[in-house]
Amino acid sequence: MELFTYKFLKFTLVDLIDVTVVATILYKFLSLMKGTRAAQMITGLTLLFVLAFFAYWFQLQGVMWLFTNLATVGFVVLVILFQPEIRGVLAQIGHSRIVRFFYRSEESVSVDEITRAAMRLSVLKHGALIVLERTVGLKDFIQSGKELNTSVSEEMITTIFTPYTPLHDGAIIIRGDTIIAAACMLPLSQNPAYLKMFGMRHKAAVGITEESDAICLVVSEETGEISIAYEGTLRRDIERTQLKDVLTRFLKV
Repeated sequence: MELFTYKFLKFTLVDLIDVTVVATILYKFLSLMKGTRAAQMITGLTLLFVLAFFAYWFQLQGVMWLFTNLATVGFVVLVILFQPEIRGVLAQIGHSRIVRFFYRSEESVSVDEITRAAMRLSVLKHGALIVLERTVGLKDFIQSGKELNTSVSEEMITTIFTPYTPLHDGAIIIRGDTIIAAACMLPLSQNPAYLKMFGMRHKAAVGITEESDAICLVVSEETGEISIAYEGTLRRDIERTQLKDVLTRFLKV
């Protein structure tokens, strides 16, 4: 009688860790892609992979030749297409809670001055973008504006955003207790949820928080409404009396 021996795959603790890490990375990546233009591109890529699978299954030589040649440049094309999303993912990883546990920056933002300035601008209905830099540096965006390196104060912020002044158009970037630069250009969010509902200021506020761990205050010049963007989301119409508490809470996250 012939004996059959079966060799089962060994699934060790190392394999479990390996699978968990891969699954976590894929889940996080797909979560960050959700609601962006990249989501549609991922759907298209999935359909291409399915087509490639059937091409190899049924030995469709023409289609196989096409996919084989596309694969040689596919990686470079993917990097170009997903450049904003990849940059956002890396930034998210850089300011994750795990990373911040080992790297803690000293928060010394003049919350009182910023809060009073935002409330004053809200009453005057002067549009404003106030970016608070945290652990992820904003050097590229600072270089797009005018460097100031002046102390944070209600009067300075209010003056900068007074209509028709040279620096009112754009954002100010604050590091600690210093206004580093004004009239800075920020990236616009590509999230479909914000494309039609909001103006340029709000999309810029969300955009900078998609690419860094910065916090951005927005004052609407149409309504005087104060909003705060953080981690790619926008909290709208914050009560002036609650602004300081909300801002402090965001800074401690």
